[in-house]
Amino acid sequence: MRKLSRGMTLLEILVAFVILSLAMSVILRIFSGGMRSATVSEGYSRAIYLAQSRLATVGVERPLAPGEDSGQVGPNLKWRVSIVPVDDGGEADRLLMPVRQYLVRTNVAWQEDGHDKQIELSSLRIGPRQ
Repeated sequence: MRKLSRGMTLLEILVAFVILSLAMSVILRIFSGGMRSATVSEGYSRAIYLAQSRLATVGVERPLAPGEDSGQVGPNLKWRVSIVPVDDGGEADRLLMPVRQYLVRTNVAWQEDGHDKQIELSSLRIGPRQ
């Protein structure tokens, strides 16, 4: 009668290690991709919050008049707000209406992983005729 072996052979152990290493490499790629996506998402969130706050200050802290304003927050985020009057109708409309539309654009630029990124928010506002 032949006795069955109770242990694992060296070949079985090597195959198990190969399968384990392949599974671990896939899992590590998934986690690193998730971390990279979280970092990119954080950069966009910060830029959007800054753009929204700069857009909200127009007409409150800064007068609604044609022009440009820019600045930097921290070492990485640069913002620019531009206000441009929208062409409104003819001369009759200008004489009748004491207000006009302005296009307000807020642009935020930053650098992440060696790549330049930017977002732009825009809004139409009504303000005094200049």
